[in-house]
Amino acid sequence: MSTIHVMEAANLFAGDHDPTASKHLTLAELKLPTLQEMYQDHHAGGSRVQIEVAVGIQKLEPTFKLNGWDPDLLTQFGLGSSRQKVFTAYGVIRDKRTGLAIESKAVIEGRLGKIESDAFQRGELQGHEYAINEVMHYELWFNEKEKLFWDFFSTEWRLDGVSQNDDERRILRVQR
Repeated sequence: MSTIHVMEAANLFAGDHDPTASKHLTLAELKLPTLQEMYQDHHAGGSRVQIEVAVGIQKLEPTFKLNGWDPDLLTQFGLGSSRQKVFTAYGVIRDKRTGLAIESKAVIEGRLGKIESDAFQRGELQGHEYAINEVMHYELWFNEKEKLFWDFFSTEWRLDGVSQNDDERRILRVQR
């Protein structure tokens, strides 16, 4: 049966599930990473038509915007922070046919690589845009079901909980 799923609310924890790291009061925008394949053009010597060949997936670049200033996030920025941080985003997705509220969850491990301030204008709420770079781990869950899982270090890539590269990992002798 067809339906439409609409996101109604979101929250972001910058620093895993520490309750004091919740950004629900200042979160203005949340953009999960774009999922985009990389392609190379190939024109075989014996072919009249060029094709493109999928060769991988582009780097993941999630962003978010917070209203106001966030001094705690400033300390997570850049090279002064020696490790990746865990960012966990939760969304309330509404099934418009049934009215049921569904949880979405994204878990991202990366570095807070960019903080860009809005221009200050009197009478306007100044905000800051943030980018998570050097993403090494990404999970996307919908209604408590894993939809996508990727981890750089284990090379694991799953869709709907099913490994997409077990054969490759087995042939290359890559351990989990």
